[in-house]
Amino acid sequence: MKAIQYRSHGGPEVVQYEDIAVPKLAPGESLIRVQNAGVNFVDIYHRQGFYPVPLTFTPGIEGAGIVESEGGDLKPGTRVCWVMVPGAFAEYAAVPNWKLVPVPDFIDNHTAAAALSQGITAQYLCETTYVAKEGDYALVHAGAGGVGLILIQLLKKKGVTVLTTVSTPEKAALARAAGADETILYTETDFVEAVKKATNGKGVHVAYDAVGKTTYAGSMSLLRPLGTLVLYGQSSGPVPPIDPMELSKQGSIFLARPSLAHHIADPASLKERAGKILNWIKQGDLKLRIERVYPLADVAQAHIDLEARKTTGKLIIEIG
Repeated sequence: MKAIQYRSHGGPEVVQYEDIAVPKLAPGESLIRVQNAGVNFVDIYHRQGFYPVPLTFTPGIEGAGIVESEGGDLKPGTRVCWVMVPGAFAEYAAVPNWKLVPVPDFIDNHTAAAALSQGITAQYLCETTYVAKEGDYALVHAGAGGVGLILIQLLKKKGVTVLTTVSTPEKAALARAAGADETILYTETDFVEAVKKATNGKGVHVAYDAVGKTTYAGSMSLLRPLGTLVLYGQSSGPVPPIDPMELSKQGSIFLARPSLAHHIADPASLKERAGKILNWIKQGDLKLRIERVYPLADVAQAHIDLEARKTTGKLIIEIG
């Protein structure tokens, strides 16, 4: 089968498009014919070695496809999607049965491959990491990104005032369409001063920061006493160590660094969170933006585009 391989860590040049053997099933797994896969920053972190993985490695932690040979309750021909299982950037993937989520008829293949990673992330960020509520003020960095656009929608449905940072007027328009109350072009404006102005100097109850190195200090400075800084990515680089006393000085604030894997670590949690996302899509309460679709051979280009922060919404790999 055709697949993407990492044989070493490094830049996009280490992404190899090769012929490899179809994976053998372990007990409790099913073989899935992959149709589409979602592109996520974790794929880049695996490539860079920031999140170490054994080499040689088949990347892609999120996919959608059709059960080819069953090892569980789902019959061949069943449409499924999954997340947090490497190997989706290939024509076939071996996926643990308990991680397979049946795809309802109202979900198309691209949406199925785009829904779980970013959707569940946004869900736990505003319902578990920080329980957002009506009257809150939230700062969302990268508001036109995949998680950002979803998170804005979920926060607005909870009655939260959302301020977001974006890099271009085009991205600002997308964030506003998702419901953002205030869009801040960080390329032209100091986001710290802009948030202070928008909140009459009070700051925000929660800051969701997936940018990391270049924004975390500003995000922390904008928190109200007992506020929460949620670091869930580092597109600009990893955040350096934070002195716990700084949290006290800021007003006994909370610091969180959540991970998707821990929030769907058992069948019940996965079923509950995935069910919420799919139901919100069905009801029209959540709209996903799929910006670009790449063939499997062009995964490296998808990485380049994502790292350059040229994209909005979700990037999808078309496989079968």
